[in-house]
Amino acid sequence: MAPAYDDMGRDRAFEFETDDEENLAEGGNGDDYDSDYNTSSSNRSEGSQAFSYSAWPQSYRQSMDMYTSVTPPTVGFLAGSSLGIGSSFLSTSAQRRSSFPSSEQTLTKPFISIPSVDKEGIQPPPTPASKHSSQRFSYQELPLTQECSYFQSVLNGINVLCGVGLLSTPYAVKQGGWISLSVLFIFAGISCYTGILLKRCLDSSPGLKTYPDIGQAAFGSPGRLMIAIILYLELYCCCVEYIILMGDTLSSIFPNACIDLGEVYLDSHHVFAIMTTLMILPTVWLRDLSLLSYLSAGGVIASLVVVVCLFWVGGINQIGFHPAGTPLDLKNFPVAIGLYGFCYAGHSVFPNIYSSMKEPSQFPATLVTSFIIVCFLYTGVAICGFLMFGDATQSQFTLNMPQKFVASRIAVWTTVINPLSKYALTVTPVALCLEELLPPALLKSHSVSVFIRTALVLSTLAVALTIPFFGFVMALIGSILTMLVAFIFPCACYLSIRRGQLSKLEIVSCILILLMGVACSIIGSYSSIAKILQKLGS
Repeated sequence: MAPAYDDMGRDRAFEFETDDEENLAEGGNGDDYDSDYNTSSSNRSEGSQAFSYSAWPQSYRQSMDMYTSVTPPTVGFLAGSSLGIGSSFLSTSAQRRSSFPSSEQTLTKPFISIPSVDKEGIQPPPTPASKHSSQRFSYQELPLTQECSYFQSVLNGINVLCGVGLLSTPYAVKQGGWISLSVLFIFAGISCYTGILLKRCLDSSPGLKTYPDIGQAAFGSPGRLMIAIILYLELYCCCVEYIILMGDTLSSIFPNACIDLGEVYLDSHHVFAIMTTLMILPTVWLRDLSLLSYLSAGGVIASLVVVVCLFWVGGINQIGFHPAGTPLDLKNFPVAIGLYGFCYAGHSVFPNIYSSMKEPSQFPATLVTSFIIVCFLYTGVAICGFLMFGDATQSQFTLNMPQKFVASRIAVWTTVINPLSKYALTVTPVALCLEELLPPALLKSHSVSVFIRTALVLSTLAVALTIPFFGFVMALIGSILTMLVAFIFPCACYLSIRRGQLSKLEIVSCILILLMGVACSIIGSYSSIAKILQKLGS
């Protein structure tokens, strides 16, 4: 690439002063903040002008840090101590923790406060938020710990990328044919590149910390608002997928479970979807998510366990691997595009991983390593799973595994437990962003927070029961939301923020990725919606 990216900050005509700096001005710990800011501030131009903004969502960065953090198991409920996460999973950084908004301010900021920052204009600093005594609906500031090493950051990246998409890669091969596997590799390369583009956007100004910040730098407040909504919608849809997944898996173990109340009949899928939702509900009321964060950090281990069990059943238990499938199925190929796209939905957390690194310059290498490992796992599972089950492959390969084998039972129960531990961490950022929209007076009542979280959980259950098609819902999410978050927005923001400073090769590359993202989104979403409607009508 032509530009020298270490000098990117010098080319910017403006900077952002985030809530981090507002808090510092109000009496925060300057020493801690300086350690975060020294490196970035060296890139400032002498004539640069500082922007200030206080826009929704303020809780985004802190809530996303839960995906790269874990603490000893200390649990409290909403009515108790404030929501906090202490020490780190794989050592998260002092840098990011010292720059969080103070706990009193996080949820008292107004929705898209005025004045807010636009791309090209200077606005006066916002009035500091009014203080109130209650802190029950904000996070505690996280304590300082050592920064992440390269190896630790790679594990964080794998933990973010390797999720439930792993279960559907054999099904994607069934839908699109063997040639569709090339899409898995192409998407891996593009997603890795756009992840690096996000890093370059963050480097363009020291005040940029999160994906919504990048959106605001590129397109003003509308850009921040649009990206934040898409990111939260993606998290919400993942919660829907968790409920469908658990309902499908448990109903495959206990297919005869049902409830017959005369006029109301619930089959095994409905019974277990409702049951798992009731099990999840108390976890979303937790004020301290440290225990769940600890369990969720085992996502890498859980994925490896499921992969090993698949290979064990195929090889040791002698299910065997048999030639199957077609080279290319054009009719169902768009569904495969959405399924492969969902596999790389991790961009919302990449800025947090970047800011947590001891050596930020190693972030591109971290991404490349993470994507290579994850792509290898996805490919291995896709090939082995489809060779084992052929045209009978279901949307989750665990549903095909014969339950007479111990390895199959381990894989199935791991598939159930993992979403149970991750659901609360996934829905909490959505709940927090909704709390930010409430008047400060309502934040003093813990019942309001309980109500919001309960309503969110019940709404995901309603969606999951209405559209209980795991594979097609995943393809729809991958086609629309992941394409926006992983392909379209990074390129659009990068072109806007670095306009006039890019080589022709970079411009062409970003435009091609944009066009590909738009085409995949339209084709994949149309096909997925058609499949869903067809299923609902049958």
